[in-house]
Amino acid sequence: MESGMPLSGGQRALIRESWQRVSSSPVQHGLVLFTRLFDLDPDLLPLFQYNCKQFASPQECLSAPEFLDHIRKVMLVIDAAVSHLENLSCLEEYLCNLGKKHQAVGVKVESFSTVGESLLYMLEKCLGAAFSPEVQEAWSKLYTAVVKAMQRGWETLPEGD
Repeated sequence: MESGMPLSGGQRALIRESWQRVSSSPVQHGLVLFTRLFDLDPDLLPLFQYNCKQFASPQECLSAPEFLDHIRKVMLVIDAAVSHLENLSCLEEYLCNLGKKHQAVGVKVESFSTVGESLLYMLEKCLGAAFSPEVQEAWSKLYTAVVKAMQRGWETLPEGD
């Protein structure tokens, strides 16, 4: 998986070190991420439906057990990326398929920039003063690589049948 510019050893260390602080409470920090996401783009809320139930508010969605499962899955994907920093290409097929799934439920590629912004916000809230410009740059590079792989899932879908 090419990420434009590969992560340096120092950037990988910053990502691992910062993730260690976040990964101890994945749901708690995932809630910060998704609360920020819905604040930035409330139009994403209707994409989250379980058993054909539409959520009336972000708060209702954020407290639903099915959505908390979704948060756990998102945090596991981030964890997998952090665990495979030296060899992100081993996640290529998985991320490509994840992109296809997101497209199938109506997620637009453009929404991933808002998700990235929300991820950085969550990291900043969690890490406080440890969220340096270097940490932000390292995470931005990693997130860009992950999203590029997911976008390939969009690109491999056949055009209208």
